[in-house]
Amino acid sequence: MAAVRRKITTLRGHWTQYGHSSASALETKPEEINLKEFFFDARPVLTRKKIRPNESLEPPLSAGKSPVMAKLYFHYSTMNAGKSTALLQASHNYRERGMETYLLTARFDDRSGAGEIGSRIGISAKADGFDGNSDLFDMIEKRMKSSTLSCVFIDESQFLSYDQVWQLARAVDDLNIPVMCYGLRVDFLGKLFPGSAALLAMADEMREVRTICYCGKKATMVVRQDGDGNVITEGAQVQIGGNETYVSLCRRHWREATGERFPL
Repeated sequence: MAAVRRKITTLRGHWTQYGHSSASALETKPEEINLKEFFFDARPVLTRKKIRPNESLEPPLSAGKSPVMAKLYFHYSTMNAGKSTALLQASHNYRERGMETYLLTARFDDRSGAGEIGSRIGISAKADGFDGNSDLFDMIEKRMKSSTLSCVFIDESQFLSYDQVWQLARAVDDLNIPVMCYGLRVDFLGKLFPGSAALLAMADEMREVRTICYCGKKATMVVRQDGDGNVITEGAQVQIGGNETYVSLCRRHWREATGERFPL
């Protein structure tokens, strides 16, 4: 009861100033107070926020619109950081709550099978493929006409073209559908992929999916290796390979592995 008496004394000025409904408790004996109702009713006063009865703390809903506008997200990392795993988990979270998702992946990346997104830990899901000629806005719009979509997921988004990133941005803005892209930030030469560069410029939110170098520092770069484990410092930017083809490193050890052969 001593704690309740001190609380009444502390809040006396606040209740008087704000005209709060719990002011009636000032005239009540401490042992007669319902402690749960007393402290719950006092919370708005302590935060200096007036809340009317039955008033929601959520933003108001507009007719036929979501309370939060859709965004374009870019989840980026180096190789073997778990991007595809994170994508599949996020999609599962939507579906578990009865919300439909639309999965897309680069058509020429068939390591997990044609039209499928797979992760190193063994989980996978069916997905539509895209290539350089795909109009992603049209694909998303058609899918939305046949089902109620809650989110679009794009795997291997580093392979998107500049125009395709704009198509995704249009889908977010004009169709009000969230689009979550997962992909590599830089290639084995330390240069941005075209799709990643466009997403870095246009995404509403960017999130790093982290992994570590063998030294324990955060890995931000990647090297390409041949069949004998030798580091390759030339070749085409796009080459689909497994874990034995690419190794993620911190910047310092990437410089050592490549022999500093690239312009600084």
